[in-house]
Amino acid sequence: MDIYLDSADISQWTLPEGCPPVVGVTTNPSLVFQAGRSVSLSTYGSLVDAASGHGMAQLMVQLPSADVAEARVWAGELQSRAAKARLQLTIKLPCQPGWRSCIEVVQEIGLPVLLTGLSNAVQLLWAQAMGAQYVAPYIGRLAADTSHGERDVWALMQACVVAQNSSGPRPGPRLLAASIKSPNVLSRLMALGAAAATLPPSSLVEWSRDAVTDVAVAQFERDIVASQSLS
Repeated sequence: MDIYLDSADISQWTLPEGCPPVVGVTTNPSLVFQAGRSVSLSTYGSLVDAASGHGMAQLMVQLPSADVAEARVWAGELQSRAAKARLQLTIKLPCQPGWRSCIEVVQEIGLPVLLTGLSNAVQLLWAQAMGAQYVAPYIGRLAADTSHGERDVWALMQACVVAQNSSGPRPGPRLLAASIKSPNVLSRLMALGAAAATLPPSSLVEWSRDAVTDVAVAQFERDIVASQSLS
């Protein structure tokens, strides 16, 4: 499974020992705002440079508007900047039909597309028909949503993996799972065969240690000391 950092805060991109290697960074307008920055082409350009400077292989950024002309300008300029930085750029767009023209523009420019906020199987089929390279369901939000009755989140995740592994003239999009609230959820995604997950740096740092491991190590240390009296 590929791991991405879900953060626009560059100061959080350097992780301590014990965290898994990451292949890149994902952002969206909310994350940019939370990092205290404006959602602008200038900000996105600086994120391209920062990702390259941190040795990242990939950066995923979300366009802020469904305006086709603006999408063409932003995607084109960011593609040029990413190419100079030798960084793979993916454009994130909402998984909604109103964004279809933007999806097509990004594809014309030659950039991979991630459709974010995918929430049901019909949207998954549409994303596959659109030729998206990734889909990003928000697992935590879906599990908490009861507005239309209880959702079978894991049936949707399994459907995403089946689509991801399909062959043919138009392979399915890869599952990049988001809004992961616990290491148990991450384990289930790994067991299902999800291609990727995006996590806040704080979660990776927190989950890199576990109380059960710490207790076992402490017991080893006590027993090592106690064993010296047997010599």
